Amino acid sequence: MNETELHRLSKTELHCHLDGSLSLSAVRRLAALADIAIPETDEALRHLVTAPPDVESLGDYLKTFDFIRPLLQTPEALELAAYDVIVQAAEENVRYIEVRFAPELSMDQGMTATATIEAVLAGAKRAMDAFDIQANILVCGMRQSPQAVTEAIFKETQPFVGRGVGSADFAGNEIDFPTASVTEAIQTAQQLHIPLTFHAGECHCAQNIADAIALGIRRIGHATASFDQHALIDQIVQTGTTVELCLTSNLQTKAARNLGEFPYQALKQAGAKITINTDNRTVSHTTLTREYWQFQQLFGTTKADFLRFNLNAVDAAFIDEANKTTLRERLMKEYE
Repeated sequence: MNETELHRLSKTELHCHLDGSLSLSAVRRLAALADIAIPETDEALRHLVTAPPDVESLGDYLKTFDFIRPLLQTPEALELAAYDVIVQAAEENVRYIEVRFAPELSMDQGMTATATIEAVLAGAKRAMDAFDIQANILVCGMRQSPQAVTEAIFKETQPFVGRGVGSADFAGNEIDFPTASVTEAIQTAQQLHIPLTFHAGECHCAQNIADAIALGIRRIGHATASFDQHALIDQIVQTGTTVELCLTSNLQTKAARNLGEFPYQALKQAGAKITINTDNRTVSHTTLTREYWQFQQLFGTTKADFLRFNLNAVDAAFIDEANKTTLRERLMKEYE
């Protein structure tokens, strides 16, 4: 399929970060709202919000987000950001998307976690009212923050679960703060009956994936380090764990130092539940259509594969069974 045909395909996305996926036009509007000076040319602005292809590590990649953080400190800014990211997805025929964000990163000027969630939900609703897309919001704790901070945010999140918020997640510095270091906050989310997805295996640390699965988490973001871990891949398959793959991002951060370390083929061959995602549209200078193109060119991924991966995403989505049934039927009809 050429890029136009790939663009036309109906899609789903489970792993997309709000602050890493803002369009340049949205960044300009946000900067004006925050009264922050930014470069006049798009080329110079893109240099600030896009990580170079040769970053040394995930830590270097995450530094790009420092520029965006001051722009997302008011309800108006968060609403605008959520609307912008979901519209971008709708424009490339994404039928369902889960957008994740960390309330803590927007609380520098006094907003509560509740206020940040309400603002993001307002932007999502506005986008869904205007475009043919369904969206759910995922709330991230930052693994490097005190667990008490994350637990407090999850407690504020709980009333929104099933009302626009789908789950909790943990993002940030995985190498220094492995799964074991946030176990208490994970258990708090579980006690609050908040579903979980979880970043793991993005830093050559397969044990983080195994530990997350052992804690009962059945969606893993990245799982990159599983590429040569046969017992772990068997565990992923046997537990029905869904993997949120992010190809461009993984190559950029050196989570996969080459294609041989990207786990797609090993997971697919084992029968694991795979999904394809952007991670950060702007920081990684990608789109979901571009990710599909990469999978097709590098791995020979077929239209039938793409349908299967989208159905996997629907199965793992944090929505009710009625919505899942509607989405499955729509995807199968549109792929025909």
